[in-house]
Amino acid sequence: MLENTIINSVIAVIATVLVCFIISTFLPGIERKYIHARIQQRIGPKVVAPGIMAPIKFMFKENVEVSSPVPGLYKSLPIICFIVVLCIFLALTPEAYMIPALASLVAIVGFLKVEEICYVLMGALSKSVMSVNMPFPDQIKGAVHNNATRSFIEDISAKRSLRMITYGSFPLYLALFAPVTAARSVFLKDIVAFQQVNGPFLFTVAGGIAAIVFFIGYMIILNEYPFSIIKAKSDVIEGPYMEYAAKYRAVVVLTRGFFMFTLGAVFSVLFIGVPPTILSWGILVNVAVALIFVFMMGIFSAFSPVFTNRQLLPTILGATLLGILSIVLGLL
Repeated sequence: MLENTIINSVIAVIATVLVCFIISTFLPGIERKYIHARIQQRIGPKVVAPGIMAPIKFMFKENVEVSSPVPGLYKSLPIICFIVVLCIFLALTPEAYMIPALASLVAIVGFLKVEEICYVLMGALSKSVMSVNMPFPDQIKGAVHNNATRSFIEDISAKRSLRMITYGSFPLYLALFAPVTAARSVFLKDIVAFQQVNGPFLFTVAGGIAAIVFFIGYMIILNEYPFSIIKAKSDVIEGPYMEYAAKYRAVVVLTRGFFMFTLGAVFSVLFIGVPPTILSWGILVNVAVALIFVFMMGIFSAFSPVFTNRQLLPTILGATLLGILSIVLGLL
């Protein structure tokens, strides 16, 4: 009997992951086609192009050998990011609640931090420009900048990523812990159970404020305009992703779409009390939340420039203070 239960749980989790992953591949296309293109008054790509056709195209391209001090780790970082996002999603499913060490807010925060650290490593471990090892400035004999410090264009991205890890993600993590003040527990099972009895945390004053902070953190951790400081087009082109091509680029694209859906599922669990599972119609709530966040992010990013530090710091500070306020109100 126990064996059948375990098998059924595993099948349910696998089915849930597959369904949600397939849906996530449409999210980048929806954002590009129905939001950015409409706002910019252009036709835009097909819905399946950014999240489905692009990865397939990249899979058939030839891999390039980049110059890196640790090439094995550098190449594996996109895969590590995908595995981390998958672990976050698995922690949200009801079947995972039997493993408290996984299905807890502490574990989710830890996984999110690993995902952020990967950006720093991506930028720091690439020592090439378009796959060509070219240190700047040139250090040949007689060069004008003979004693200058050598740097690579992705070093800028790594430093910016480190800056965002240091203070940029504060709003998101404060918003994640706001529901804990109501449920008095860091375990997802308790947070969901509390909301099923007392109603969604979203519909409280503390929950409403925390939801705003969560959305700001959502855009920050996805590196979307106006918080796309780690991949500003003017100087680092695509940030830590610049040197990833072919199959590695395909994994990057798929991971972004899945991460967008997973963050929506995190909100559904913490603020509405509806975990993702194929065994319940509640999965429609997860899909709806993911779509709402994509539409909101698309609208905001379409009208937003890239924030400079002068604009970024006050925004993050304001969102951080709102996050603290939501936690204090939850304790009352």
